[in-house]
Amino acid sequence: MQTILGQKIEQTQRFLENGNRIPVSVVSISPNTVLQVRTQDKNGYSAVQIGTGMRKKATKSQFGSAKQANLKSAPKFIKEVRFFDEQILPQIGEALNLADVLKPGDMIDVTGISKGKGWAGVVKRHNFRGGPRSHGQSDRERAPGSLGQTTTPGRVYKGKRMAGRMGQDTVTVQNLYVADVIGDKVYVAGLIPGHVKTFVILKKTGELKDKYFSPMLRADGLDAKEMTNDQLPMTNEKEEQKEIVEEPQEKLPEVEVVAEKVEEVKEEIKEGAKEE
Repeated sequence: MQTILGQKIEQTQRFLENGNRIPVSVVSISPNTVLQVRTQDKNGYSAVQIGTGMRKKATKSQFGSAKQANLKSAPKFIKEVRFFDEQILPQIGEALNLADVLKPGDMIDVTGISKGKGWAGVVKRHNFRGGPRSHGQSDRERAPGSLGQTTTPGRVYKGKRMAGRMGQDTVTVQNLYVADVIGDKVYVAGLIPGHVKTFVILKKTGELKDKYFSPMLRADGLDAKEMTNDQLPMTNEKEEQKEIVEEPQEKLPEVEVVAEKVEEVKEEIKEGAKEE
């Protein structure tokens, strides 16, 4: 299996063991379950349909596919993956293991839905340089210019680069690599399409050569965000605060002894006053 589905969590940065700092995209991999299996004899091609996530409202067909895979709810994201060897096809209901698909140093292609940017002009959408500012064209700087020919053909050809809705398209970023795999999270070196919580497809295409790969730096064998408060190193400021808190606790018995002596002296003074 060379493909797995995940959900984009965040884009941040990490350091490598060689000292370089790289941008990384964190992808959370929830359980991937095989929903359906396509075979050459029955469907004319070999493929598997895998799903991940949980859908709040599902149709009867979606719930039926989930029921065949022994799932309580229908998956939110479904993708069909082609297979060229039917001998290694997984079974319906089988869960895909992240460790069997990806490991640090793997080259991958990431496919997702890009961010929607609304209506955009040709300068932003297609990187047009705009018109000149001279000869009274001060209001034509970001205009697209001429759109087509004259009487023949008398129309604008399909596919002409013009202003329109930008983004929210299926985009594939190639030649990325896996910087590290920690638990159910994949740290992809580079930026991937989509906003936070977008589902993406990770497809393995090869492996990075050892001389070009440097592992991601971890703190005491753990990623900094995965460490608990007890495992985090204590700073000098925290140590000073700890000492300040402990000092009054050590002097507490002495204060109690002094308080008892003060009470005894008060009682002696009272008894002396009564005798007089």
